[in-house]
Amino acid sequence: MESERAMVVVGAGEAGAAAVTALREGGWTGPLILIGSEDSLPYERPPLSKSFLVEEPPPGPRYILTSDRLRELRVTTFFGRSALSIDRSRHTVKISDGANVPYERLLLATGAAPRTLPRRYGSAQNVFTLRTHDDAVRLRGGIVQGSKIVVIGGGFIGLEVATSAVSRGASCVVLEAGPRLLTRAVPEVLARLIQGRHEEAGVQIVTSASITRIEERAKQTLVILDDARVFYADMVVVGIGAVPNVKLAEAAGLFVDNGIVVDETLATSDSNIFAAGDCCSFPHPLYERRLRLEAWRNARRQAMTAAANMLGAHQIHDDIPWFWSDQYEETLQIAGICPDHPAVHRDLGPKGTVLFYLDHDSKLVAACGFGSLSVIAKEIRFAETLIARRLKLSPVALAEPTMNLKSLLVG
Repeated sequence: MESERAMVVVGAGEAGAAAVTALREGGWTGPLILIGSEDSLPYERPPLSKSFLVEEPPPGPRYILTSDRLRELRVTTFFGRSALSIDRSRHTVKISDGANVPYERLLLATGAAPRTLPRRYGSAQNVFTLRTHDDAVRLRGGIVQGSKIVVIGGGFIGLEVATSAVSRGASCVVLEAGPRLLTRAVPEVLARLIQGRHEEAGVQIVTSASITRIEERAKQTLVILDDARVFYADMVVVGIGAVPNVKLAEAAGLFVDNGIVVDETLATSDSNIFAAGDCCSFPHPLYERRLRLEAWRNARRQAMTAAANMLGAHQIHDDIPWFWSDQYEETLQIAGICPDHPAVHRDLGPKGTVLFYLDHDSKLVAACGFGSLSVIAKEIRFAETLIARRLKLSPVALAEPTMNLKSLLVG
């Protein structure tokens, strides 16, 4: 290794790829190193539960950075190798090939791992999670015409896999432990619309589903509930959330609490180490609490802020959270963090529904919608701008479907 200290990024996903680009474009001329545990160029993860499972012919990974671009950026890559430990006093990262990489500043973009089922449920060969391209290849191989798919978890990943499964001619059952779908992030009124769309497509939705065990008989996997119902599957897909990858940070003595704890500049408890993306817990000035987001745009934008601050800026990360999910020909989009209080409903008829959330000062703090992509994307885009500008808004105006949201920006 070169003796000159480098800007080092651990994690070669969306955040890691954005960070090395931003560091070089931000003026860093010294060594720049990207470490990734997968033996692959950085690629996009959102398509893995969507288009990758249904497109013909099967698409390859959608690379974020090509080999040529990495050479142009003069990035030294260590793909297929993991970061094992951080020596904060010596400013080095030890990686799995035995090398010690010296760093000037270090960014942890270690992402998250799929949450797995408790061992008490038993084990079976045909139970899978989805996080990597290899995972998606295995799922695609099992989702074929006539196959039986059981999805455990009625969150975004589970429902996107269900969408893909029935689109390919498989039958699908979604088992959700909670009383409804999408309990963590989506208001009940939209969750009901999304459930209705799935049931219309032939997906069987079972809520308040308590699994007793999973076992194999002959060539099928059985998922058995505590009420004695049995669901037969050729493949079981588990989508019950993700756990932030914090072991590296924890072993180094960094503060960890539902993610690597960072301040408003995305610096950890060590001022020379930053974190971004799914692995980090950060304070948001608008919502006045810590958030940990699992979304590609958050990962990218946090990485850009962290990179600027690694170079000496003091930027506060205050980006408005945004998320989307494709459900058949329709889209779900969310801007902000939806609070637990009544919303203003904007009924767009067959084109969709949008919900707006105002605070006690009549300022917009969140919006979410489900329906036609072209319509919902436009509504949420304007809502995002309204949230950022902190304008006082009329609930009557927001509810009126003929009111152009763009006109409210001059208020």
